[in-house]
Amino acid sequence: MAHPASPAVHRPMPRRRSGVTTAVTIGGERFYLTANGREDGTLGEVSIRWGKQGQVQAGLLEAYAIALTVGLQHGVPLAEFVRQGLDLCFAPNGRTDDPDIPRVRSVVDWVVRRLAIDWLPYRERAALGIHTPEEQVDRAAGWLAAEEARLSAESDVPPPEAFLADLAVGIGGPAARG
Repeated sequence: MAHPASPAVHRPMPRRRSGVTTAVTIGGERFYLTANGREDGTLGEVSIRWGKQGQVQAGLLEAYAIALTVGLQHGVPLAEFVRQGLDLCFAPNGRTDDPDIPRVRSVVDWVVRRLAIDWLPYRERAALGIHTPEEQVDRAAGWLAAEEARLSAESDVPPPEAFLADLAVGIGGPAARG
């Protein structure tokens, strides 16, 4: 017989909160994400504002933020919310003015990526495939160095520098017609 799940313990937020509000433009629409931390440094509350109070989209986004907050205050790990919201696609989407997240598939996609970058340790974000552009460049540099080492270890393949030098002087190109 299955045992009922133990009730989640509610961890309410303190009366005075410390948080950060981030503004972003996605597809020409302006959004405001406020993330408040607990005294222990973990995320405990989320608020999202969009458009005018009373509009359908503003209400839906507010309901999403409330659901995130209730889940966080009852012990749901932030990584689980991030996993569920990643790549969720609806309008507005596309380019953003957030330098850490230049393109998104929806506002929810941006929210979970922003929360992950701000509140999750790098290893946890990396496991979810979330990297800032700078981190992506660093990862590519490591891959490029490993590929160059692998190629130089193969005897019949010239190192990339030699290949580029050959191209520059025309060696290995098509034979000249005379």
